[in-house]
Amino acid sequence: MSADVVGYSRLMGVDEVGTLDALRAHRAELIDAKIDEHGGRIVKTMGDGLLLEFADVVAAVQCSLEVQEGMSARNVGILDDNQINFRIGINLSDIIVEDGDIFGDGVNVAARLESMAEPGGMLVSHSVYEGIANNLDTVFADNGERAFKNIVNSVRVWSWPRKLPSSAIYSVWIQ
Repeated sequence: MSADVVGYSRLMGVDEVGTLDALRAHRAELIDAKIDEHGGRIVKTMGDGLLLEFADVVAAVQCSLEVQEGMSARNVGILDDNQINFRIGINLSDIIVEDGDIFGDGVNVAARLESMAEPGGMLVSHSVYEGIANNLDTVFADNGERAFKNIVNSVRVWSWPRKLPSSAIYSVWIQ
């Protein structure tokens, strides 16, 4: 799973101390607890971003949903230009683990998905979608096949946005 703050550079340019304090508070009060609760591991942080590893794809998506919903609630009453919103990409694939870090195409695809996700939203690969199909009560939209820079094969992408596009094909899972 790859996540980052939308517009982080702009937020830092406006108020470095306030943005960093807010991000620290979100991590301490919501994000890190959700990661722990769902058995995730923070592989590394990159300023405004996180690279996470989960042993279970359902746990990764559930964690992401709870973080996005929690952040939406935390942003109530905050001016749009001052809100901290994450975009998240999740891929299920083999990875290489070395010295506590993770590498490989699976990580690269997650990063590409994250970079295309809407603020407050999440994009998942088809392998993730298949892995969660009967285990979560939520709606994802089929966004079709996408080609990513420096990724050999195209990836079928599914989204969990705040507002679903009218042209998307919907799938609903009920437990």
